[in-house]
Amino acid sequence: MNGTVYKSTGSWYTVKSSDGEFYECRIKGKFRTQGIKSTNPVAVGDHVEFSLENIGDETVGVISEIGERKNYIVRKSVKLSKQTHIIASNLDQVFLLVTLNNPPTFTSFIDRFLVTAEAYDIPVVLLFNKMDVYGDEERFEVDYLMDLYTKIGYKCIRIEAKQGKNVDEVRELMLGRTSMFAGHSGVGKSTLVNALEPGLRLRTAEISEQHMQGQHTTTFAEMYDLSFDAQIIDTPGIKGFGIVDMEKHEIGDYFPEFFALKSECKFNNCLHLDEPKCAVKEALENDEIAASRYRSYVQMLTGDEDNPYRER
Repeated sequence: MNGTVYKSTGSWYTVKSSDGEFYECRIKGKFRTQGIKSTNPVAVGDHVEFSLENIGDETVGVISEIGERKNYIVRKSVKLSKQTHIIASNLDQVFLLVTLNNPPTFTSFIDRFLVTAEAYDIPVVLLFNKMDVYGDEERFEVDYLMDLYTKIGYKCIRIEAKQGKNVDEVRELMLGRTSMFAGHSGVGKSTLVNALEPGLRLRTAEISEQHMQGQHTTTFAEMYDLSFDAQIIDTPGIKGFGIVDMEKHEIGDYFPEFFALKSECKFNNCLHLDEPKCAVKEALENDEIAASRYRSYVQMLTGDEDNPYRER
């Protein structure tokens, strides 16, 4: 049988079959020994093949194959630093929710997330939430950040998830697509889900409650079918977001504004650090590239990216 993984709890997987039925499945042991560095060999969004087995009075599914992924969002494992954790796969887009406080979302976190999405060719929309509680200074900062990321090429939307403001614009972007919602715990992902689809309220509340019980060290995502021809993958709050599987010379290519200048650098292997006639450094000095973006880039190059809460 063929199906799509809708939920993962680490050892069991909820799979929706091609005929629309849901089955609780486990994986064959061989997946654990195939050299997969990920802590979760099967991720939400994966297309899988499975068969049904009777165990006592219960019928359970056994996943035997994982289909080729068109893309996925991956991060450093929280528990095992040398391994990775695939948050979700086969995405059409990601909505990254950003708040200035309660909790603060720093540009270093935003940039690491964007770089990972660029590496796997996943479009990202930045949602600046909680606009209704900001003062003039905070609104000015949102304007600055939206201008910064819009110029780079990212779509940015101001929203008030609690009030439902601009939620229709988000819904429009979701039509016919599989979207993932991501961000720190407390940025309003569940509130936005409820504004988009009030019927999911209980299920999203359970996710939030589970997270508050201290289970944030593991990322359990879940996919939902919505009533308006869309699917979402909701994720518990992500505290840190370390990049993985990137060579130093590749990282700059995932900063679109750096990549656009790469051919103008004197050296084709320029790392944009101390090399002479570096077009990226010249653009930085001329305020054509944001200092925060360059700082994020250097942090990624040097590996100084494990602290999610740092200077903006």
